[in-house]
Amino acid sequence: MKLTTPLSLACLLSGLAAPLAAASSDAPTNAVIAIQDPVDDPEEKPEPKHLTEWPEANKDLAKQISSDLARLRKAQTEGMEQGGRDGLLAAGDAAGPELLKALAKERDDAARARVAEVLTAVTDWRHTRLFAAEFDNKSEHVRLFALQRAAAFPDKGIRAAAEEAFAQAEKRAGTKKEIKDELYCASLALASSGSLDSLEALQARALEEWGSSGHAIRAAIEGLRGPEATAIVAKGLKSDDRKTKVAALRMLAGCGDQESAKALVAPSLDDTDNSIRVAAINALRGIVDGDPPMDRMSVFEAFELASKWKSRL
Repeated sequence: MKLTTPLSLACLLSGLAAPLAAASSDAPTNAVIAIQDPVDDPEEKPEPKHLTEWPEANKDLAKQISSDLARLRKAQTEGMEQGGRDGLLAAGDAAGPELLKALAKERDDAARARVAEVLTAVTDWRHTRLFAAEFDNKSEHVRLFALQRAAAFPDKGIRAAAEEAFAQAEKRAGTKKEIKDELYCASLALASSGSLDSLEALQARALEEWGSSGHAIRAAIEGLRGPEATAIVAKGLKSDDRKTKVAALRMLAGCGDQESAKALVAPSLDDTDNSIRVAAINALRGIVDGDPPMDRMSVFEAFELASKWKSRL
């Protein structure tokens, strides 16, 4: 896979965000319960803990991580690449610091993408505070990765760092793609921290680039679900522009609340434009059942599902 710009790295992360988030982060509480003895009193269950330091690798493990990372980056053969990847995955998040350093230093786009892929695989919701510490990293590649990886897991604990990153990105906002992309990634992180301040910026991104950004946006705004977010996003439903309506419905799937959003979405089930009807169905799937969108839906299927949803509302 040949990646040529920092934007390509962010797009790679967008594609990785949904499956990896689903695999490792949807319910951090469950992950904790799975490795602890049962507790009779639910109120006494310990809160999930975010890491404040990377796990320390002992001398032997550190040597192995260095060797495997070199194999992954050089990757002169397929076996060399796979061996390096397997070794780093076995090391787990203890390899995090070295992977971040490699992400900053690597000049080859394909090698950088391999490093980002492994760093994504060995991290989850526990590492959001560690990534927040990298929001102001001198390396643009590290900043972009840290912002988007942290954004995949709603965490109010990164709010201050996300606010600063968003403010700095806004100051630098311009026409360059990499600057726009940093503002987008900072918008994701800020939304995932529970702030509504970047919601309109994300809606604008959803309007133009849902295909490459939809998974990441959906993950970031889940923590905003409620009447305030619904009111902001639902403004788009009043537009006469089809794309604006569809973008609003897609956003409501991630942040709309049942009490107010269902009634706002319902009229779109009868829209003669099938793309709007499909978006309304997927919005309700997210709002009511917490289900992901259906990627493909024929006109007949959309009509049938719209009728079923109308009977449920």
